[in-house]
Amino acid sequence: MSHPCGGDCPWTKPRERPPSPRETARWITTRPDRRSPHSTERLHRLLAHCPELQRTHGLVRQFTAMLNHRDAAPLSTWLDKLSRSGLAPLIDIAGALREDRHAVTQDITTRYNSGVNEGRITDLKLQKRLMAGRADVPLLRHRVVLIAHLRRRYADRPTPAPR
Repeated sequence: MSHPCGGDCPWTKPRERPPSPRETARWITTRPDRRSPHSTERLHRLLAHCPELQRTHGLVRQFTAMLNHRDAAPLSTWLDKLSRSGLAPLIDIAGALREDRHAVTQDITTRYNSGVNEGRITDLKLQKRLMAGRADVPLLRHRVVLIAHLRRRYADRPTPAPR
């Protein structure tokens, strides 16, 4: 017995699961040359179906260009675009960035950042959660120093691209 749609029914084709919000955010924030072809293709399909997401993608890429070139000159225009985007979360971000405009400009134009310190703080918080109050300060200190040593040891190795 043959199918009414000639064997090419929509329900017989395997369907791809929709991307999660986290996955979509990762695709948008990842440099295009670091994305897999499959992820890039899925992102383009998603952007074609969602104009709001396409606007967001364009604005994120513009901000990334400012960071890559360490050029804060377009910041004011970019913040205006963010405010006029019509998307409440982006409008809120624009307001917060305007309040700290000098710090944002400094962060864009200088090559120094607090990333290493932020990483250490994250490590410390993780260890505190893992140990759940079962150890004293000397053990916590030992574990944090060990993690810092491992980070330095493996810092020169290239990290694999996310899948």
